[in-house]
Amino acid sequence: MTEIKGHEFKQVFIRDSYDRKALQYKNKIISNLRKFGLTEDDIDVPLERVAMKKAQALISWYMWDEHLFFSYNHASKFVENLAMVAQVIEHFLQSLVNEELTPEEFSNLFKEDNDIIKQRKEARKTMGVDEDSTDFEEMHQNYKKLSKEHHPDMANGNTEKFKQINVAHKILKKELA
Repeated sequence: MTEIKGHEFKQVFIRDSYDRKALQYKNKIISNLRKFGLTEDDIDVPLERVAMKKAQALISWYMWDEHLFFSYNHASKFVENLAMVAQVIEHFLQSLVNEELTPEEFSNLFKEDNDIIKQRKEARKTMGVDEDSTDFEEMHQNYKKLSKEHHPDMANGNTEKFKQINVAHKILKKELA
């Protein structure tokens, strides 16, 4: 079992037909969101060319004039990550239907800033990794090194740089962890 946003989800393991199953999960996500009046133009679920490789699965969509986003990257295959994304979205949409969540609470769970892509690029630059890097372990190691180096209590400490490093780590952690 995996805990995501305070709820337990069963980890999915896929053994074959990776690309076909990835497409099925994408379609499942889209059909669940369509029940709320969204169109395919409002939803972005990018697929990997090779669904069995290790890659992050993500979804972004516009709902109630908000840019919403969710990603998962803890499984060993892209298709398994996408399966987890599908489970999480389905669970929270069902909670919305059952009125266990208000639309505002739902939005707050998945809300993203409009310039989040730019923020992520800047955060990666601050952490000293490539713009398209998805290796959170490398980023976390760089974070430890940089935060120790720029900590205000150190001789060469820089409070502003320290704050910038912490914000960058928080942005990347939300995306990748």
